[in-house]
Amino acid sequence: MTAAVFFGCAFIAFGPALALYIFTIATDPLRIIFLIVGAFFWLISLLFSSFVWFVARAITDNRDGPIEKYLLIFGVLVSVLIQEMFRFAYYRLLKKANDGLKTINPDEPAPSMRLLAYAFMTQVIILLHMFWGIIFFDGCEKKNWYPLLAVILTHLLVSALTFLNPQYEVSLVSAYMITVLTGIRAFFVAGGSRRSLKRYLLCQDKNFLLYSQRSR
Repeated sequence: MTAAVFFGCAFIAFGPALALYIFTIATDPLRIIFLIVGAFFWLISLLFSSFVWFVARAITDNRDGPIEKYLLIFGVLVSVLIQEMFRFAYYRLLKKANDGLKTINPDEPAPSMRLLAYAFMTQVIILLHMFWGIIFFDGCEKKNWYPLLAVILTHLLVSALTFLNPQYEVSLVSAYMITVLTGIRAFFVAGGSRRSLKRYLLCQDKNFLLYSQRSR
C-alpha cells in the first residue's frame, strides 16, 4: 500500500510535467539546454530566498512576542519577489542569446491523504510556473507590464493560499481555479485560438498530424 501511494502521488505531481517534457522538449537539444538553465535560475532564486529566511530567523529568534506568523508572511513575500526577479533575469538572458542562436540555428487528514494533497499541489505549482513563464515573457517582449503584475500577484496569492491557509482543501481548489484561468490566458498568449483548439481536439490539424508522423 505504501508503494502504491508513493507512485500514485509521484505520477500525480510530476506526470503532466513529464509528459510535456517528453513530447515538447526531449526531442530538441536546445530546449533541453533552456530547461536546465531555467531550472538553475530557479534554484539560485530559492538559494537567495533561503538565505533571507535564515537571516530573518537568526534576527528574530531572540525577540519576544508571537512573530512566527509575520515571519512566514515575510518569507513568502520575499521568496515570490526573488523568484520573479530571477524569471525576468532569465528572460533577459534568453533575449540576448536569441541573436546568437539564430546565427547558429535559425483539518488533519490521514497521512496518505495528506501526501495525495501535496502531490496535487505540486502538480499545480509546476503547471503554474510554466503558464507564468509564458505570460511573463510575452509581457516583457511586448513591453506590457500589466501581465507581469498579474503574474506576481497570482504568484503571491497561490503562495499565501499554500503556506498561510490552514484549510488545505480550500487552498487546493483555489489554486486549481487559478491554474485553469492562467492556463487559458497562456494558451491564447502563445498564439492559440478557439479554432485551433477545436481542430486539435478533433484531430483536424494537418500540421500536428504531419509532425507526429515525422516524429515516429
